[in-house]
Formats: sequence, C-alpha cells, structure tokens
Amino acid sequence: MFEALVNAFRAPDIRNRILFILGMLVIVRLLAHVPVPGVDRTALEGLIGENSFLQMMNLFSGGGMKNFSVIAMGVNPYITASIIMQLMTGVVPRLQQLSREGEYGRQKINSYTRRSTVPLAILQAYGYLALLHARDVVPDFDITSFNTLTQIITLTAGTVLLMWIGELISERGIGNGISFIIFAGIVAGLPSAVVTFLTSPDLAAGLAFAAVAIAGVAVIVYIQEGQRRIPIQYASRVRGRRMYQGGATFLPLRVNQAGVIPIIFAVSILLFPVQMATYFSNSGGIIQDVANVIITWLSQGSPLYAVTFFLLVVGFTYFYTAFTFKPDETADQLRKNGGFIPGIRPGAPTRDYLAKVVFRISLAGAIFLGVVAVSPVIVGFFFRDSVLGSFALGGTSLLIVVSVVVETMKQLEAQLMMRNYEGFIK
Repeated sequence: MFEALVNAFRAPDIRNRILFILGMLVIVRLLAHVPVPGVDRTALEGLIGENSFLQMMNLFSGGGMKNFSVIAMGVNPYITASIIMQLMTGVVPRLQQLSREGEYGRQKINSYTRRSTVPLAILQAYGYLALLHARDVVPDFDITSFNTLTQIITLTAGTVLLMWIGELISERGIGNGISFIIFAGIVAGLPSAVVTFLTSPDLAAGLAFAAVAIAGVAVIVYIQEGQRRIPIQYASRVRGRRMYQGGATFLPLRVNQAGVIPIIFAVSILLFPVQMATYFSNSGGIIQDVANVIITWLSQGSPLYAVTFFLLVVGFTYFYTAFTFKPDETADQLRKNGGFIPGIRPGAPTRDYLAKVVFRISLAGAIFLGVVAVSPVIVGFFFRDSVLGSFALGGTSLLIVVSVVVETMKQLEAQLMMRNYEGFIK
C-alpha cells in the first residue's frame, strides 16, 4: 500500500490532485477555529455536552459547533437542498427532462441546488441562534439588530464557502468533495475521543466496541466491493465495408451502488425533527411536552432512533439506486450497440430483468448497510454507563469514514492502473 502511495505521488497529475485535497481540508480545519462573535463559548460547551443533537452537529462540522465558528452549520443546508432537489426531480416534469439532458441538465440541477442552499442556510442559522438564545448562549438576539444579522450572514457565508470548496474538490481532486469535508470533520474529532477513553479506560467495553467496529469495517468493504456480473453478448455487426466481430463481456452491478450517500441523507432527515423539537423545548405547555418526547425518543442510543435510522438507510439506498441506475436507459443502450443478455430478449424484457436483479442485490446491500449503521448504536446502548457510551455517535462516523476511504482507494486504483502501477486493491 505504501509503495502504491509512493507511485501515486510520482505521477504529477495524481500528486497535484492529492495535494489539492489536502490543502482544501487544511483550509476547512482553519475555518473551524474562526469564531462567530457574540457567543458565550463556556455556556455553549456545557449545552453541547447535554444535547445529543448539537453533539451530532458538532461531529459533522469537525468541532465547528463547539467553537461556533463560521462553519458551525457545516454542509447540512446543502445536503438538505440536494435531498429536496432529488425528490422534486422525480415529480416535476421540467426537472425530469433536465435529468435526461446529460451534462447540461446535471449542471442546471446543480445550479438550482446551490441557489436553494442559501435560503435554507439562512433559515437554519436563524434557528440555531434562536435555540442558543433560549439557552442563554447568545445573549443579544434580535432579528432587527446589526449583531444578529451579522451572525446570520456569517454562518450562511460559511456554509456557501464549504459548498464551494466541496465542488472544487470534486472537480479538481479525487472523489466527492462534500463527503471529504464530512470525512475531515469526523476524523478531526478522533484524537480527543481517544484521549477521553484513555483517561478512564474500560478494557472489556473497549474490546467489545473494537470487535463491532472491525466487523463493521469488514462488512462495509465487502458490500462496497460486491457486485453482480450480468453476461452481455455482442453480435457481429457490419458498418460500411467493415465487419466487426462480436464478443462477450459483462455488466457489473454493484451491491451498493449508492455508496455513502444513503447514510448522509438518513442522518440529515433524522436530525431534522430533533432540530425542530429543540427550538420548542422551552416554549411551555403541550408544545414543550411534545418537543421533549421527540428529543428523548430520537436521541442517539434510543431504540426508536436505531429502528428509524435502519429504515431510513434502507429506504435511501433504494431511492438513490433508482436515481443513479435506470434499467430502461441501460437496456436501450445495449439494444443500440447490438448487445443482449443471453436468454433475455432485447427491449422491455431486458429492462425488466435488470430492474429485478438490481432490486434483489440492492435489498441485500441495504439490509447489510442498515445493520452496520445501527450496530455501534446498540453497543453504545449496552455500555452507556462507561466512557464508550459517548462513542454511540461513531456508527455514522464509521460508515462515512470507511465508505469515503474505500471510494478514494478505488479511484486512486483506477488512476494507477492507467499508468501500469500496482494499486491498493488486490
């Protein structure tokens, strides 16, 4: 692996891409330590210690919420805008038409997503400030005051800046930039988590949690690499005066075609009701009672949280797979190129066959992914009285970190294979 990494740095274009990613992530980490004025940091740290929602937000922002930095909201508004846009693509005819227009349509949809991020970021910034004001973390809160407007604009600008950095990484780096930003935020919190565990170690709990983590990594890698190979036969073709000999190949269908996206989507959706309930936790009356029930039942480690998280991961796996893989388009491309699946007629039968295969293998991938997602939550539930109880948040972290690493290794492998180097994956 180290030799392959050295070979990657020997190739100028790959080296430049890796260095560009590292440079952008350094900028993100620096931004996490640029504070927004007018916030009581001591009170905020105590609030985060007792609020599971803010703990999760602090995790994904790489400590930005704890410092209440300019990137305290992370890329959550952008992820929410992406979810909304993809849902609308399935029901709005204009967006459906754009999704079929190749690169042009993709760029237009991305443009709509960026524009939608701004109002969502403004709304979320206002909600954060209102929540912190109710807990005496932000003493001066008035939508008409200069200080509050400055805070909202600063938080919104931080999210837009992260969105821009993520797109730069996707364009000039390797892999998905938004996933890299979330990855960097999670990894940045590992040293402090290890130090916390070492201050009062629990060997039995540590071994149990490590066993689940290792098993989770193994299953994630297995799912990411698993694929169903559909045999494809090409008939001999005559074009002009030349005859092209037919051949046999295969169509690889990955067990988990959605990658890390279902986890990110599931976390964003799962945090939304908790976020809204937190806003009304001090409103009084029946609204406060309902808000407290939601916060209690959907807090990390609760049974309802684990079940909901599992179902959301499974659902978003199917949703994103249907969005990325279209059996009708694949069947049409095979027919146009003279390809067919042995024993299956071209056209509608091929489309139905591919849809059935993708549904079956996606079921296996979605269930495995959901089980891995909730396994650390279950371990955190059994060891809630130990220091490892704080690692209940690590289920989502483990999934995202491993998935991003595997995807990055695969793309580096592809780059190295083009240069006849031996890559990471054997």
